Amino acid sequence: MENTSFYRTIWRWHFYASLFVMPLILVLATTGAIYLFKPQMDRWEERAFTNLPTEEAVSPNVQLAAVMAANPGAQFQSYRLPEHAGDAAMIHIGLADGKSMRDVYVSPQGKVLGSIDSESRISATVSRIHGSLLIGKMGDWIVELAACWAIVMILTGLYMWWPRGQRFAGVVWPRLRKGNRVFLRDLHAVTGFWVSGLALVLLTTGLPWASVWGDAFRIARAELGLVQGAQDWKTGSAAPHAEHDHDAMMKMQAAGIPLVGLADMVAKAKAERLPHPALVKAPGAPERFGPPAPMAWTIKSEAQNRPLNREITFDVATGKEMSRKGFADKHVIDRAVNYGIAWHEGQLFGWINQLVGVLTAVGLITLVVSGFLMWRRRKPDDALGAPPVAAVPPKMRGVVMVIGIMALLLPLLAASLCALWLFDRLLLPRLPALAMWLGLRPVQPA
Repeated sequence: MENTSFYRTIWRWHFYASLFVMPLILVLATTGAIYLFKPQMDRWEERAFTNLPTEEAVSPNVQLAAVMAANPGAQFQSYRLPEHAGDAAMIHIGLADGKSMRDVYVSPQGKVLGSIDSESRISATVSRIHGSLLIGKMGDWIVELAACWAIVMILTGLYMWWPRGQRFAGVVWPRLRKGNRVFLRDLHAVTGFWVSGLALVLLTTGLPWASVWGDAFRIARAELGLVQGAQDWKTGSAAPHAEHDHDAMMKMQAAGIPLVGLADMVAKAKAERLPHPALVKAPGAPERFGPPAPMAWTIKSEAQNRPLNREITFDVATGKEMSRKGFADKHVIDRAVNYGIAWHEGQLFGWINQLVGVLTAVGLITLVVSGFLMWRRRKPDDALGAPPVAAVPPKMRGVVMVIGIMALLLPLLAASLCALWLFDRLLLPRLPALAMWLGLRPVQPA
């Protein structure tokens, strides 16, 4: 009886966690699978600026001058080296309004070919849906909360899947000759087993980007002295382009400081053979995350496979190298997080990483669809169809300890658990009819 009561309690946890996260998992799995192919999507959007003639090519200085002449009042921020011969160079500028950014493409001959709003790219839109559901801070919190409860869903699902004297059929692979009901149950359980580890990795590697968890992690690191340089990933309160010094180069020129030209920096960047995208950043240009670039020329790679990236700074007056930083120079925590982010984005080890990510997304979608169908089959017309409350209260000491540890590590989970407890203790007893409709209290027989 004790084991049955415990199982029913875990089943209820699994049911309510799943009920909350199912629609969000569909959105996150779909957008996440699409975002895995960001390099291919970006390349497709830039298809009009590739395979250009290379005869009579001009210097990067001339290319920059053409872009600035076509955009009066703009501020030069970075020059992206062409990935292949015949590709246009991409010059990132801040427009005169001080708010908008543009990626401007210029041919090898110095002709401005067109521009793209970097925030309206397909990959950028997919990223915003995936990270905040297009509703800003509130969406960021919802996504983080869904990730926390998805972890609960997976862990409780693994407990329910755990073999109890069963053979491999129905545990490792679904039974095909036991009827639709058994097949649907097996499909759900077996898919959950195979996808659970990969899904947990995706969920945990996404937490450093989350608003509440990411900020708490950053503060804890600072308090413990586990910081080495600037954090190079975004959390909820560290939005891109948070700090700018657009006029850095103009200030230096006004002070009479001779500046090394862009062409010299591009030549140095080519010699470094940095992975694409390789950038030459102007002194004081804004970074994607954190403080602006130093008052020096910076050449760096911003590949999504972050362990490949390097950053080198050069004196603006002499062109001499000032500093050089590679992945191995980062704090061990930053290296671990960046490995996780590269995996999460499908770029750590090429197309195989993308394939694993797509299979994980398909597995999660299969879990949602099969779980929904199972619920609809057993759901009464007048109730939510929640698993019944255990007749004998189970001993939950071990579960309470696990939940306590998870609540400590996941602040939003802890807050939502408190809200659920208050709802159950204060509101639900005053709403018996609603409670019976929701299936939170057993319906009394007539």
